Amino acid sequence: MTKNIINTTNAAKPLGAYPHARRAGNLLFLSGIGPRSAKDNSIPGLVQDENGNMVSYDIEAECHSVFANVKAVLEASGSSWESMVDVTVFLTNMKKDFPVYNRIYGDYFKDVHACRTTVEVNSLPTPIAIELKVIAIINEG
Repeated sequence: MTKNIINTTNAAKPLGAYPHARRAGNLLFLSGIGPRSAKDNSIPGLVQDENGNMVSYDIEAECHSVFANVKAVLEASGSSWESMVDVTVFLTNMKKDFPVYNRIYGDYFKDVHACRTTVEVNSLPTPIAIELKVIAIINEG
């Protein structure tokens, strides 16, 4: 059963007792993946005050980083970017961030054709503005 559990050092470490991904048959289910850096756990573009409160963030930098983390987990799992079939995107500020996110998403996903749902949430577990939940197919052969 543990061969169906996937973790990689090429994406930020999960915040709790869950894997980066889990295989079920030829489907791959990714846990929520955010933009934290695998290297140092930093959040690209985040500026915090001395008390750790968010001062500002860069949704463009976070989009590029979260997509890189998703790609790293997919590849570590024997899948690929083009094998995504369903993507759920969580944004913390739909009105402000959707136009930038949607433009960048279009660049990354133009040839993927995955189904997509985008929802706004009040907050995410760390001071991030975007998180992805992905289902992909495992590449056979």
